[in-house]
Amino acid sequence: MLFPYLDLVLVEAIFPADDTVHVVARTRDVIVRCPDCATPSERVHSTYERHLADGPVGEQPVQIDLSVRRLYCENAACPRRTFAEQVDGLTVRYARRTPAFHRVLETVAVALAGRSGARFAKALHSFVSRMTLLRLVMAMPDPAWAVPRVLGVDDFATRRGQHYGTVLIDCETGQPLDLLPGRDAGTLAAWLRAHPGSEIICRDRAGSYADGARTGAPQAVQVADPFHLLQNLGTAVERCVRRHNACLKPPDADANGIVHISSADLENATKEMSPIEARLRERHAIVHSLLDQGHGIREIARELHMGGNTVRRAACAHTPEQMLNGRHQPRPSQLDPFKPHLDRRWAEGHTNAIRLHAELTELGYQGSYQIISDYLRPRRRQRIRIVGPAPPGVRQVTGWMMRHPDHLRNADREQFADILSRCPELAAAEQLVRAFVEILTTRSGQHLKDWVSAAQAEDLPALHTFANGLEKDWDAVLKGLTTRWNSGPVEGRVNHIKMIKRQMFGRAKLPLLRKRMLLTAAQGRAARQDAALIEQRHELERGPDHAG
Repeated sequence: MLFPYLDLVLVEAIFPADDTVHVVARTRDVIVRCPDCATPSERVHSTYERHLADGPVGEQPVQIDLSVRRLYCENAACPRRTFAEQVDGLTVRYARRTPAFHRVLETVAVALAGRSGARFAKALHSFVSRMTLLRLVMAMPDPAWAVPRVLGVDDFATRRGQHYGTVLIDCETGQPLDLLPGRDAGTLAAWLRAHPGSEIICRDRAGSYADGARTGAPQAVQVADPFHLLQNLGTAVERCVRRHNACLKPPDADANGIVHISSADLENATKEMSPIEARLRERHAIVHSLLDQGHGIREIARELHMGGNTVRRAACAHTPEQMLNGRHQPRPSQLDPFKPHLDRRWAEGHTNAIRLHAELTELGYQGSYQIISDYLRPRRRQRIRIVGPAPPGVRQVTGWMMRHPDHLRNADREQFADILSRCPELAAAEQLVRAFVEILTTRSGQHLKDWVSAAQAEDLPALHTFANGLEKDWDAVLKGLTTRWNSGPVEGRVNHIKMIKRQMFGRAKLPLLRKRMLLTAAQGRAARQDAALIEQRHELERGPDHAG
């Protein structure tokens, strides 16, 4: 509260009232200088009381009721006749909060903005409205910055697919500089003309940014981001794979890419059995083995610790299937006289159970449709077309081609190798991708011309388009493949913008988004510098014996 200012302020009383701690104080009789002419004055014109909100104590807000003096200016030439005294660090002209409490609310406002900031301030026992926090943010000055040597440019979405903006940062320090409305060439060119001096401009492959940089800063060197080059290559590879989509299907697949399994494979597929079925088959085999050796039902039940009826059912079943079907001998059914008719009609190709039920009803059948359906179900299972795993899709094969071979699973690597063995065009595209990635990772842009010639020599129209795009932006692409500069810091700042957007639920407009982005980045840099200073201080306190 007032403890650092006791030499300037005299505390008269402290008392709680209305869930608020009130501190009654007045300024001491000291010489005060005029804020305009700096002439000292002790002649009092009047006094009045100021009510200042301060940070809470415990769980109660604090209000300082401070009596201050208004004094005459002793300089007759000064246009100001009277002035109110200010206590440095405690009062500010027209302010209703102490500077320390004002800084706390500014920090909350920058970090959380409106509603969420008001909720957090309430948890700190500091009651303030969301609009007050927003006004605090917008009133804060922008962080100072100098025109960067290496400028990073990229776009971001204020509303995806509809409204976009442009973010500008210093690629050497990572400091954000500005957010601009729109992503057209004119917006960037106007900003560059207003802030001349950038020597290098890192950008993506967008033509608008290339034109804007060329117009606004013709002396600057443009650098195309390597990541976006790889992204453009991936788009071209996907079009290439889609053009040879037929090569992705196995040779024994039909026009729809479906592999039919033979009857032998069908039998093998049905060999897998459940644990209950396996147990019943094992019980049937053991019981019949003991019966063949001359043992009786009761003796087998005692030996196997089974019930007599269980052993008797296994003994009466000639095959395990009879146990599985739940019947020992076929029971008479209403369908028995009509089964020959059903078998004949099925052999003729009439497989519609509803129509067969209508035919049997005309012949005198009085049973239900379900009995006919159950009788025909085993026949339908034999006609089921079992389909193998689907062939890989275009995007999946594109991912295999763009990924490093060591990062593929064994099954994917084998399937990919099989596809390349059937399609020489995709095999050529895969070799070109590997060569381009080698140029990108080793920054050997001097080999790019040979790569472009090799790509244009293959029958791959999609890669021809990609190579032609490289030639149109040749200087920037070459710089991107030979220098260390890229748009990585800009992409990180775009993620920062997305975080702030989501925190505000997408409701804030560009001015508030810009202000919060600049101020949060400045606070982050200040916090990192403070942490580094604290670490250095600790290192000095520990001494050289504890270094490292």
